[in-house]
Amino acid sequence: MPTQEKIRYSVLMSVYKKEQAAFLREAMESIFRQTIPTDDFVLVCDGPLTDELNAVVDAMERHHDVLHVVRLEKNGGLGNALNVGLAHCRHDLVARMDSDDISLPDRCERQLAVFYRYPQMDIVSGTIEEFETQPDQVKGQRKLPQDPESIARYSRKRNPFNHPAVMFRKQAVQAAGGYNEEYHLFEDYYLWVRMLMHGSQGYNVPEPVLKMRTPAAMYQRRGGKAYAKDMLRFFQWMVRSGWASKMDFATSALPRVLVCRMPNGIRQLIYKALHKKG
Repeated sequence: MPTQEKIRYSVLMSVYKKEQAAFLREAMESIFRQTIPTDDFVLVCDGPLTDELNAVVDAMERHHDVLHVVRLEKNGGLGNALNVGLAHCRHDLVARMDSDDISLPDRCERQLAVFYRYPQMDIVSGTIEEFETQPDQVKGQRKLPQDPESIARYSRKRNPFNHPAVMFRKQAVQAAGGYNEEYHLFEDYYLWVRMLMHGSQGYNVPEPVLKMRTPAAMYQRRGGKAYAKDMLRFFQWMVRSGWASKMDFATSALPRVLVCRMPNGIRQLIYKALHKKG
């Protein structure tokens, strides 16, 4: 077996025209600063980009020969972009990265260590730190169950992995059908449950591995009638599939629907209280 440092992995990121160029640059630089660097960084441009975003992408291409840019003619949504990008990834281990977050320097090293120690794992995520404007001003933390059994139980009520900080096996993702946008904004949760149903195992690194931007607009997207409807549909699917029980539905989905219908300011306070650091 190769040493942990010699396990190769790809990085998969998608960007579209509404992202900010400065955030994209910071996100990509955090990947290029990893203690165990990648030799395959796949960036999917989901439709035409702004001049500012294109300038960042072009500059990164000139300075990093491991960067492989895939440009799509039209914006097709995150799930579609990630499926396309995944097909271009050269390695089985793939680190997901959003275009506005910041990976800590040892993020991938920590995750590779888990795959090296537990080769049966298919999904490895970790704790993320939340910030609004300044990365060094952490406002909250999302820490999830660590071991496979606890993760499986937790998944019946809540998303068991922090998607922006996930590293997974390409073959396991594709075997489960890849990303599917049937449940809008629940694409990753839907994928994890299908993978777990197929026998995949997961692990969450307890230490922080990534800093995630959490602007007020994020809480707004997690509210409203449409979001609540998609949430109910997704949890109903979990019950129909036998993954979750009716009690899981009553104690998780229904209270969250109530939060969705609350004013954005109140919903933001609730999320911040749940993710308060420490």
